[in-house]
Amino acid sequence: MELTLKRIARKETYTIGRLYIDEVYFCDTLEDTDRGLRQDMQLEYIKNKKVAGSTAIPTGRYNITMSVQSPKYRYRSAYEFCYGKVPRLLNVKGFEGILIHIGNYPKDTEGCLLVGKNTVKGAVMQSTETFKKLYAKMRLAADLGEEISITINN
Repeated sequence: MELTLKRIARKETYTIGRLYIDEVYFCDTLEDTDRGLRQDMQLEYIKNKKVAGSTAIPTGRYNITMSVQSPKYRYRSAYEFCYGKVPRLLNVKGFEGILIHIGNYPKDTEGCLLVGKNTVKGAVMQSTETFKKLYAKMRLAADLGEEISITINN
């Protein structure tokens, strides 16, 4: 399964994007501020430009695992259905614990990727419903042994 994130609006405190699954539009996304980081940049450069908990994921291609339980979300009721095992991007240079998860506003991202519908300026709504639908598709792909990856484009 190939996810593609196309960033469409870069604002001072947030970034709005569109998420596609195998080239078909699925939902909108919300990230922190895009600071122009790319996966091919030197680690030291990324560390110097990054603002912890307030920086969008560097552009590039990342594999995703569905098998790691999030210490933060494992006991939250919204994630009971998946036992807190939320999609985790692997090997994001200069970042740790980058997840796809539920949330509505820039304060909810903490460097991660939120999914929903961008019907409110600077936010995504219907995030829980959207996340559950996305998770079901990703879980099925993982159970079928498919590699899951995401390409993040500017």
